[in-house]
Amino acid sequence: MSVEEIPQKLPVYGPFEVIIHNTPQDCWLSFLGKVFDVTPLVKQYKGKDCIKPILAFAGKDVSHWFDERTGEIQHFIHPVTGVEVPYCPHGPIPDVACQVPCTQWRPLEGAPWWASSKYQVGLLTKCVRPLKIINMLLGRDIIMNVCCEDTFFRIRERYSIFSSEADSYTWVYMDKVVDMNKTMDENGIPDDREKMAEVGIPKSFYIPSVRLYFNDDLKHWEELTDDEQELDAEVCCVCKKNKEEKSA
Repeated sequence: MSVEEIPQKLPVYGPFEVIIHNTPQDCWLSFLGKVFDVTPLVKQYKGKDCIKPILAFAGKDVSHWFDERTGEIQHFIHPVTGVEVPYCPHGPIPDVACQVPCTQWRPLEGAPWWASSKYQVGLLTKCVRPLKIINMLLGRDIIMNVCCEDTFFRIRERYSIFSSEADSYTWVYMDKVVDMNKTMDENGIPDDREKMAEVGIPKSFYIPSVRLYFNDDLKHWEELTDDEQELDAEVCCVCKKNKEEKSA
C-alpha cells in the first residue's frame, strides 16, 4: 500500500485512539478521513437536543452523515415539500438548517462546524497495521496496532508505554536496521493480510515483527562524588589485599 504525503502539522490517529475520546468533557469524531475535537461544540450546545446525536456517536466515525464528493451534510428530497433538505437520520445536529420553513431559521455566522479547521486535530489513518515488537534484552514481545502512515519514530513513541528506554534500542527487521524516519512500507515491511485472506489464511496468521537490541549508551551514567570515589578506592584496596593473601 502506497502512503500519500501527509501534512506534517496534522498527526495521524487510528480508530483505536479516537474511540477513547467519548465523553462530553472529551468528545472526538472522525469523518471523511479527518479527526475533529468537538468538545467546545458540546459545551456550546449543552442541554440542547441538537447535540445529542454527536454525544451518541462520540469517539466514532460519522462519515455516513456526509457526502464524500462535497464534504457537506447528506441531503434528500423532502416527501412533502419536494425540496432538497439536509438528511440527519439521528436527529438535527448543530449548524444544520431546518427541513421545513420555520420561524427558528437563522443564517449561519461563518462556516458550519464540520467545515471549520479550528475543530480539526488530525487525520484518520487509511489503514491500521499490527506489528510485533520483540525486546531481545528482556525476552518479551508485544503486539500493537500502528497507523500505516506512522514513521518508526512515531511507533517508538507508541512503544514507550511498554518501555521507558525505548530510545536506547536499535530496531531491526530481517537483519536490517530500520530507518526510523520511514514507515513500515518504506522499510520494506509489506502488508500481506489481503493476500493471505484470498487463499483462505486468517489475516492474523502472520504478523511482521521487529527486534529490539539494547544499546549500551550509558545514558544514566553519572560521575562519582568525592566520597563515592574514596569508598570505591577502599573497596578496591580490600579486594586487592584479599587476592594477594589467597595467592600467597
